[in-house]
Amino acid sequence: MATSTKRRVLPGFRWTLGFTIAYLLAIVLIPLSGLFVKTATLGWDEFVAAVASERALASYRLTFGASLVGALVNVVFGSIVAWVLVRYRFPGKRVVDAIVDLPFALPTAVSGIALTAIYAKNGWIGQWLEPLGIRAAYSPLGVALALTFIGLPFVVRTLQPALLDLEPELEEAAASLGASRLTTVRRVILPAVLPALLTGFAMAFARALGEYGSVVFISGNMPMKTEIASLLIVTKLEQYDYPGATAIAVVLLGASFVVLLAINLLQRWAGRLSAARA
Repeated sequence: MATSTKRRVLPGFRWTLGFTIAYLLAIVLIPLSGLFVKTATLGWDEFVAAVASERALASYRLTFGASLVGALVNVVFGSIVAWVLVRYRFPGKRVVDAIVDLPFALPTAVSGIALTAIYAKNGWIGQWLEPLGIRAAYSPLGVALALTFIGLPFVVRTLQPALLDLEPELEEAAASLGASRLTTVRRVILPAVLPALLTGFAMAFARALGEYGSVVFISGNMPMKTEIASLLIVTKLEQYDYPGATAIAVVLLGASFVVLLAINLLQRWAGRLSAARA
C-alpha cells in the first residue's frame, strides 16, 4: 500500500524556528539589549537622578498625558469614522477610507510641518483660535493634536473588522424589542466591539509614546513646558550624555512593553469572546 506524504511549502519546524529566533535576535532583541547594557554603566543613584529629574518628570507628564488624551479622542471619533465607513455608502467613500491611512503614509516631519502651519496663530485654524485665547501650536494642546493625528488609523483599522463581523440583524432585533438607540449601542454594539476598541486604544497610545517627528515641530520644544520624552533623549545624545539618554529610553521601553502586554491580553480576551459567541 502506497503511503502518502504531505508536501510542505516551507522547510521543517527546526529550520523555520531557528530562522525566526535568529531574525528576532538580530533585528529586535540585540539592539534593545544594548539599551540596558549602556544604562548599566550608571550606578543606581545616577540612574534615578537621570530618570527622575525635574525635567525628565515634566517630559513624562506631557508625553503620557498627551498620548492618553490623543488615544481617548481617537476612541470616540475614530469609532464614528469606522462606523460610517462600514455601515454607509456615499460618494467619495473610497477617498475618505484612503485619507484615514494618510498618517501611516506621510513622513512624520511632513505631518509636523503641516500641523504647525495650520494651527499657528496665523494659520488656517490657529487664526480663529488665537482671539479666543486658545494657543494650539507651541503648547501642550499642539502635542495632543499631533498625537491624535498619528493615532487615528490604529483605532479605525482595528475597529473596522469587528464592525464588519457585527450583523445588522442584531440591531434590528433590538429595535423590534423596543430598545432605544442608546440602549442598542450600550447593550448590543459596545460589548461586541469592546475588545477591538480597547486594542485600538492601546495601539494608538503605544504609538504616541514613541512619536517624535510630528511633535517636534508643533510643540516648540520648551523644557519643562512642551518638551516630550523622545526629544529629551535626542537632547541628551547631542550633549554626549549617552547613559542618561539610554536611561530615559529604558523607561519608555518599559512602558511600551506594558502596553504591548495589555494588547496581547486584550487580543486573547477577544479570541475567547468570539469563540464563546460562536
